Amino acid sequence: MTQPADQPLPIEDYALIGDCKTAALVGRDGAIDWLCWPRFDSAACFAALLGKRENGRWRIAPASPDVTVSRSYRDDTLVLETVFETAEGQVAIVDFMPIGAADTSVIRLVEGRRGRVAMRLELNVRFDYGVTVPWVTQLEDKSGVSIIAGPNGITLRCPVDLTGEELTTVADFTVEAGQTVPFVMAYAPSHLPPLAPIDAEAALVSTEQAWRDWSGRCTYKGEYREVVLRSLLTLKALTFGETGGIVAAPTTSLPEQLGGPRNWDYRFCWLRDATLTLMALMAGGYFDEAQAWRDWLHRSIAGAPDQLQIMYGIAGERQLMEWQVPWLVGYQGAVPVRVGNAAAGQVQLDVYGEVMGALHRARESGLASPASAWDLQRTMIDHLATIWDQPDEGIWEVRGGRRNFTFSKIMAWVAMDRAIKDARTYGLDAPLDQWCALRDLIHETVCREGFDPHQNSFTQVFGRAPLDASLLLIATVGFLPADDSRVIGTVAAIERGLLVDGFVLRYRTETNVDGLPPGEGVFLPCSFWLVGAYHQQGRMEEARALFIRLLGLCNDVGLISEEYDPAAKRLVGNFPQAFTHVALIAAAFDLVEI
Repeated sequence: MTQPADQPLPIEDYALIGDCKTAALVGRDGAIDWLCWPRFDSAACFAALLGKRENGRWRIAPASPDVTVSRSYRDDTLVLETVFETAEGQVAIVDFMPIGAADTSVIRLVEGRRGRVAMRLELNVRFDYGVTVPWVTQLEDKSGVSIIAGPNGITLRCPVDLTGEELTTVADFTVEAGQTVPFVMAYAPSHLPPLAPIDAEAALVSTEQAWRDWSGRCTYKGEYREVVLRSLLTLKALTFGETGGIVAAPTTSLPEQLGGPRNWDYRFCWLRDATLTLMALMAGGYFDEAQAWRDWLHRSIAGAPDQLQIMYGIAGERQLMEWQVPWLVGYQGAVPVRVGNAAAGQVQLDVYGEVMGALHRARESGLASPASAWDLQRTMIDHLATIWDQPDEGIWEVRGGRRNFTFSKIMAWVAMDRAIKDARTYGLDAPLDQWCALRDLIHETVCREGFDPHQNSFTQVFGRAPLDASLLLIATVGFLPADDSRVIGTVAAIERGLLVDGFVLRYRTETNVDGLPPGEGVFLPCSFWLVGAYHQQGRMEEARALFIRLLGLCNDVGLISEEYDPAAKRLVGNFPQAFTHVALIAAAFDLVEI
């Protein structure tokens, strides 16, 4: 395998390992190019993914450049095995992060499978998103090195000699058939003593067992079990176990357009993911995780209803200040690199629908609700009643000014509808006559202002012609039935106006609705939504064909990003993307009609 030393791999050439605290991306070349420690939202200590080798990476690979590579996850786990074939033999690197441990660590086992293979280790730790060069010293017991800068401390223990070359820790060693060489890297605050040594083999056994036990709880037995379970495992890996929050992706600033400026930080928890995430987890039999997510939701949105945010930090943090990282050149030149997300301060009315939908689904499934849950919902509905008719930034978090987005109004209707259903079903106190009247008013307004009879389609914005793929969800959320002529017309219009190579754009960026230069990939969750729309219309052959094509965009270990570039035939956007995996799961359940 040949790859420019200072060029990150194609996005699809990475795999994920994680411990439900943070996650790392491991490339097919044996390099860990992205890791934020000790949490998903911590500053990266390996940031070569968004820069160059000197911005932090850890590579272990055969010394010879002439290799062939294959990789897979071990069974239904998050333990990654990368196999390198060389002229001298075969060697595997087993990468994982122990799950359930009090501390967080990365373990890499180099296993000789055949012959005798010369190996090379190169380690550049660069704290603070690739800029801070640490102090590297030998551990007192000579078992490895200590790597410290500011509050951050890392230890690397291994049975090979480590030396320094031009601010890089390196090692040359050989591995023979039947031999395993362990490398254990652990994080601890720098003011604490180094963590005690970890038994790498025992950690592998316990980690594999923990993931297998978790996978064994999956109740989905349908035709697409393998891809559904891999998606559920990915959602689990993106869960911050201490709080139950689920990050949208473990990365920031992987571009939605190769070389472009559409680069955002996704290491936060979006409320709009709540309903589909709950449905995906519960459909797969994972009610504990759904309960933890629901509890995170309650804690995060608690407070004044006019301060509801569209996203929060993994523990419910609200201040997600956005800034740019000038010393990183961006993924294959895509700048700026952003940390934080200014969209946290936007008004997005659809969030109310997603929150009410999530809590409604939780009640239906018997998840316990805090005593204050209904009071919180009533307060939110009362606030929504005063703002539903105002413009907002919409589901796509546009930065081109607020508008009366049709989907936002539809989701305001969803919020009212689900609150009414909960009040009636569970005997909860509510002004039902008032709420029903408002629900009807919203519905009538959307059908009048958001539908274009000339296109026979609902439109992105009231009174304007552009299309929007979020409108594929009209029947899914129950606003209108799938056989309504207006819904059929909307799907047909989206097919005419938003398909590229059979996949779905969110909207036409040339309209400048988002305030950014035009151009981005097709949006993969929307493409899975089209599978659902086909299914609802009884177009099963088209639904299944599109679903199979979409599965073909997953990489060799079953992971998928936010978008796809049909011209370059590359995954683009942050990776792996929870929202896409959730949409994949929903489409798979549709197709097997469970």
